[in-house]
Formats: sequence, C-alpha cells, structure tokens
Amino acid sequence: MLTRTLTFEGRLDVLKDASVKSTLTDIRHGVERETLRINENGSLALTPHPQTLGAALTHDLITTDFSESLLEFITPPERKPETTLSQLRDIHRFVAKNIGQERLWPMSMPCFIENEDSIPLAKYGNSNVGKMKTLYRKGLKNRYGSMMQAISGVHFNFSLPDSFWTAWLEKTHTGTVDKDSISAAYFGMIRNYRRLCWMIPYLFGASPALCGSFVKGKKTSLPFESLGNGTIYLPYATSLRMSDLGYTNSAQSGLMICYNDVNSYIASLRAAKSSPSQAYQKFAPENGEYQQLNANVLQIENELYSPVRPKQPTQSLEKPTDALEARGVNYIEVRALDVDPFSDVGISPDHFYFLDIFMVYCLIAPSSAFTRESYQETEDNLKKVVIEGRAPSLTLSKDKTSIEMKQWAEEVFESFRSIAKILDEVNETTTFSEALERQWLKFVDPSNTPSGRLLNLLKVQNKDNGILGREMAEEYRARFLTEAYELTHESDFVHMATQSINAQKDIESNDKLSFETFLQEYFADLAHYSTDSLKTIIQQGCA
Repeated sequence: MLTRTLTFEGRLDVLKDASVKSTLTDIRHGVERETLRINENGSLALTPHPQTLGAALTHDLITTDFSESLLEFITPPERKPETTLSQLRDIHRFVAKNIGQERLWPMSMPCFIENEDSIPLAKYGNSNVGKMKTLYRKGLKNRYGSMMQAISGVHFNFSLPDSFWTAWLEKTHTGTVDKDSISAAYFGMIRNYRRLCWMIPYLFGASPALCGSFVKGKKTSLPFESLGNGTIYLPYATSLRMSDLGYTNSAQSGLMICYNDVNSYIASLRAAKSSPSQAYQKFAPENGEYQQLNANVLQIENELYSPVRPKQPTQSLEKPTDALEARGVNYIEVRALDVDPFSDVGISPDHFYFLDIFMVYCLIAPSSAFTRESYQETEDNLKKVVIEGRAPSLTLSKDKTSIEMKQWAEEVFESFRSIAKILDEVNETTTFSEALERQWLKFVDPSNTPSGRLLNLLKVQNKDNGILGREMAEEYRARFLTEAYELTHESDFVHMATQSINAQKDIESNDKLSFETFLQEYFADLAHYSTDSLKTIIQQGCA
C-alpha cells in the first residue's frame, strides 16, 4: 500500500470527513503506573510483594516491575479518560488498604536508598517462566545497576479502532487495508512522535531534582547543584528520569533501532538480542547460578529503553517481535511520561486529552523516513530538553536548522488546535481545546511546568525532596484509605488476588522441563536468525 501525496492540510481535511471523524470517539487508552512501596520514614520498603495483592506473575492489574518493592498498576483499554482514572484510583485504594503502614512513593526518581544492593529483585514463584523473569532482572542489575531500575514512570497506551483505519486508509492510501498498511501508518506516527518527543518531558517532566543517594559513588558529568539538605538538582532540568541517569541509559546509545517500517524494526531488535556483547560476557554463571539470561546486547526485546514502542498483545511465552510479525501493530506505548507528583495516581486528565491531540497529529502529519542523521537529531533534542528544557531561549535542531524551542512549539500548537477542535466536535465537548491551552501556558511561562512547580516548592520551602515526597505520599494514602471505590468493589479485588495465586500454582504444577532446558527452548529461535540477513533488512529500511 502506497501513501497518497497529501499535505498536512489535505490530511486534516480527510480527518474532518464524517466517516473518519466519527470513529475518533473510539480511541482507546490504557495506563501502566509504577510506584515504589516506602516505609513511614520515607525509606524503601524491603518487604516481599504482599500476598494480599495477589500473585505478581498472573494478576492482570497489579504486578511488580524490577523489584519486589516496585509496584506496577495496569488498566485495560478504555474510551473515556474518566473511566481509566477511576479504575486506577480503585487499584490505588485497594493497594493502600493492603500494604499495612507502607506508602506509595509519588515521584519518578527513587526515595532515599542507602545501598542499591539492598533493592530486592522481583520474584515470581518457582515456575520456569517465573524464574526467567527474575533472572532477567538479575541481568538488568548486573548490566545497569539496581538504582536505575528503581526509577518509576507512567506508560500511556494509545490505539485507534479498526473502523478508523478502514475509513482513513481508504482515503489516504492506495491498496488493501490490512495489518501491514495499519502497521505502516502506526510507524509513521512513531517517527513523528520521536521528532516531537522533546515536548513530552517539557510539558510533563517532573524530575528536576533527586535524592543525593541516587548518584552516591557514581561518576556523572551533569553539573548538579545542591539544596544543602540531601537534594541535588539541575536548574533547568525537566526529567532527569529521561536523562542518561535513567531510561535513556548511555549503555544502549550505540543501538540503532530502525523505525521506518515494521520489518526493519523487528530485524533491529532481533539483531540486538542475537548479537553477543563483549561487555556482558563477564557476567558468567557463578557457583552454577546464572547471572543473566544470556550475554547478548539485549537479553530480551523488553530490555530496549525507548520513549515509544509499537505493541501487539502477546500470547503465552510469545515474544513481542513474533507478535508484531504475526498480527501487526495494535497500539502505541508512550513511555516518556514521568510520574505526576501532583496527582494521587501519577497522571491527570490533561495528560489524556493532550496526548490524544498529540498522537493524532503525529498520525496525520506527513512522516518521511528516518536517516541515521535525522534519527540522531531526535535523540539530541530529547536529551537537551530533559537536561535544560526550561532554560531561556533554548534552541533545538529542526531539519538541521537551529530553532528556538518556543517558536517550534508555537508552530506545532497551531496544528494541534485544529485537531483539538475536531476531537471536541465529535465528542461534543470543549475539553480538548481547554486542556491544550493549559499546556500552551507552560511554554508561555516555564514555571507552570511540573518540573518548574516542583523545583520552586523545594527552593521556596527549603525542603528536602524526600520530605516533600513523604508529605505527598501521606496525603494520598489518607485519601485512598477513606474514599469509596468507584468502579471495582473490594471483594472483586480480593477475588482477583485469589485467582492470580491459584493461576500461578497451576503454572508451577504443569512445568515439565528443567529450567536449563526451558531457557534453551525459549531462545532456540536465535539460531534461526542470520545476522547478515537481519542486517540486510535493517539497511533496506534505514538508509
């Protein structure tokens, strides 16, 4: 299927067509929110994942990420942001009532952690798949350190309905509407997302400061300043979580993942997970115990730290690239969001409304293929904004030309307003346009950004970041303990917890293979990949 040559204005006219516009009410969102369990004094809770919450391996809504201490809450795809936020609050209410005196840390950068070796790896039981998940985390610890893995974020999942793709592609493309043409359109969206990804940490980044324990004993080139109370910060930073300290870790800076089409993207990931890494050979088995899943550049595909991912729900033990290859792109995972400390659930309604506008813009704007240089330009812009995004007259690079960030934002916001108007009309509201203008005020005055607000609080009150986090955690905990459930009754959560524990027991009882044999079979497909053929696919997709 070939894209018809249409300007942005021409594609905007297609979006306004009644047959296309009417499908926009069925945009779906889901949220994955991470949060550390902390003790009353603000230190990391080192207790195991509470059994009252269920089994992290098999629970659909409540699981763990890297650590036993790092919870992850997951909501299913829904149309209305209000529904997702109610689901998320219900999960928080149930958790708050079932973790004793522990609290939920309200920030992206971790609380005070005296020794990163004390951070407990997440455990998922005695099944082969459970042991594989824990071993993967041991590999992450060895490769990147546990402290980086204690960082929390919010992932925003965005999808357009089949009815949209049928109506949109019939008017903007020639050929069949199928998984390949839908995937190609999603990848066009991803490229535009990466071109404008700098905007996400500027608008929603909330980690300009952190506890000094995070960098204790580590070398960093960042020119941190100190508040004199254990908190360090960068004056104009927006999201230290997205800096080289966190999830744009420099250890993966050499990876060239191709986003020009689904096939070269799949080949890029398969090449990384099938290529031996000299740096990781040192993590050899010790006393008969594995130290990582393998010594390749990526142990598995999920190890890739990216601000966006194309996703297709996986079946049992199915690899993400296999799912993409078989069924195409189903949704986009936006991974550049900090936890919003000013929201009790880490995300606000404005996130939803703005990101709907943002993602629809990324879809309908023309999207040329990346070269290595244009891809690197997106990386450089993102790194610049996370470190100094609120600096006066900050300049970025747009198509190799220097441009003031605010000027670029002003140009794009004009297009955003057209899309917001369409979304308002079809949803019979003014919410999208109102939310968009609140985001524009952050470009008018950087002190309106979450990072600006947070840093101002710390400075004006001469308050330690950890103390502020504890106060927020305390306030939100009191709220969760007293509020009534909105959509899910407590008995439903209890039932889900019991079901998940039983499901984990079933998986464990049905294991027939040794762990070593299980791993050999799981990674057997690596032998089928020809490095040369993968490189050819990548080179064809990414000039």
